[in-house]
Order: sequence, then structure tokens, then C-alpha cells
Amino acid sequence: MNKVQSEHLNNQLKDSSPEEVLNFFIKNYKNSIAFSTSFSAEDQVITHMISVIDKTVRIFTLDTGRHFQETYDILDITRNKYDLNIEVYFPDFNKVENMVNEKGVNLFYESIENRLLCCSIRKTEPLKRALHGVDVWVSGMRREQSPSRRNIQVVEWDDPNALIKVNPLVNRTYEQVWAYIRENHVPYHKLHDNGYPSIGCQPCTRAVKPGEDIRAGRWWWEMDGHRECGIHVPSPPSIR
Repeated sequence: MNKVQSEHLNNQLKDSSPEEVLNFFIKNYKNSIAFSTSFSAEDQVITHMISVIDKTVRIFTLDTGRHFQETYDILDITRNKYDLNIEVYFPDFNKVENMVNEKGVNLFYESIENRLLCCSIRKTEPLKRALHGVDVWVSGMRREQSPSRRNIQVVEWDDPNALIKVNPLVNRTYEQVWAYIRENHVPYHKLHDNGYPSIGCQPCTRAVKPGEDIRAGRWWWEMDGHRECGIHVPSPPSIR
């Protein structure tokens, strides 16, 4: 698998429906495909689609140790509703202990560098373990979610992990995602009902105000612009 192949596949599938995209990759890369879920509305839609196509597709999630209780609740609800095995990956406890003992339990409020360190230890490193041996990584990203995601493709090459990344919902709107959830009775994270359109770790997520961007509640104390953890969109050099 390489960048040229990903570009070819994107040209082939860029106008396909999410179900068609998932069907193609599940059929052709069955033994080397994995879907990462954070139980967002988008990820719940993809989980539902996968459950219809093939319940044996590998699904995993990252437990940072700082999640809302509602995130654990939707994990169990989803497992039970779809009869799926959702693997849970945790950060290296030694690295978490060293980080907290050196910089404090809430280090992420003090600087962007500290926040990115926390994201790296709690999310990026466990992700790399989860993706070991994987050729195709499925995610729930959409272009509409933020300026930093505006140019993502249905199929693209993920250089940090050296694999093909598939974003079946890339062209879908927020309204389309929620219409699918309602029409198909898809279980969703209950904090969505309380003004949380985007949900991450509890200390780094707040509800958004009317008229705010859907990701305004993520790392809200930082300056507007690049609000990413580094998993999906690499941090710009100036804040690495």
C-alpha cells in the first residue's frame, strides 16, 4: 500500500456512498482493516453501517483515562446493541505517571506543548499500537467539522502511520449524520443532547454556545485555529 494507490482509490470512490466505500474496503481488505471509534455521532453511524455489512470487522477505541462517564456508557450500549467486540486500548501507565508527576495532572491548561504531550501519550501512542499490522484505517472525519479538515479525501494516504485512511462520511453534513441516526435508531452519546457536538476528554471538552463552531468546545482555552490532538490532522510545526 502506498500514496499512489490511495490516490487511485480516491479517484475511484470519491463519489460513492459511505456504504459503498465501506463495502469496497471490507471486501478487499478484510484481514487488514480497522475502524477507530470515539463514539461520536459520525462514528456511531459508521458502526451501524459496519454491523450491517460484516460484524467481524475489527473496531477499537482509545481510553485516555480522562473520559466522561457517558462515553463509557455508550461503549457498553453500542457493544450490546450490535453484538460487537470493541477493543479498548490504554496509554502506557509508566509514561502517564511520569508526565503527571513531572508536569501536574492538569498540565494541558498551561501550554499547547503540554497539551500535545498529553494527547501524544494518551492517544497517539496507543493508536499506533492499535494500528500495528493494519493496511486500511477507517475514521469518521468530515470536511465540515473544522478548517483543518477541509481538504481531507474519501481515501488518502496517512503518512505518520504508513497506511491508507478511509473517511466514508467526508462529504456528509451535520444534518445528514443526524438524519441517519434518527432514521436508523442509532444509539448516540447522551452529551450531544446537552450542547456537546464534539466530545473528547472531560477536562478538554465543554458545551458550545449558540452560533459557535461545532469544535469550539475542544481545547477552548487555546487560540482559534488548529484544535487537533494529532491523531487525524498532524500538528503544525510551530506547535509541535
